[in-house]
Amino acid sequence: MSPRRARRRGPFERPDGRAARPVGASVSGVDRVESAPDGEWVVRNVSGATQGKAYRCPGCEQEITPGLPHVVSWPAWSGGEDERRHWHTVCWRNRVNRGPGRSRY
Repeated sequence: MSPRRARRRGPFERPDGRAARPVGASVSGVDRVESAPDGEWVVRNVSGATQGKAYRCPGCEQEITPGLPHVVSWPAWSGGEDERRHWHTVCWRNRVNRGPGRSRY
């Protein structure tokens, strides 16, 4: 039998082994890649606390007011950063269900 080895804890794991954050919960300001029927996207949650600018959501075409938490996304290809868009979190989740004639961003 091999000796027991110490395992390194993950960044969101408590000493008792439980996760400090639910699995799949995202951290504000950290990029992640999401795969969906409309392609692969780099996604970042933004708290809205540091911004002083209003953005227009491409999902609902309404204004994202300063201070409102939202999502920033861009295509996951080289040079895709130039096409980043600010979305309401709910609009981002429902983008695949949008009707015909709507652009993807």
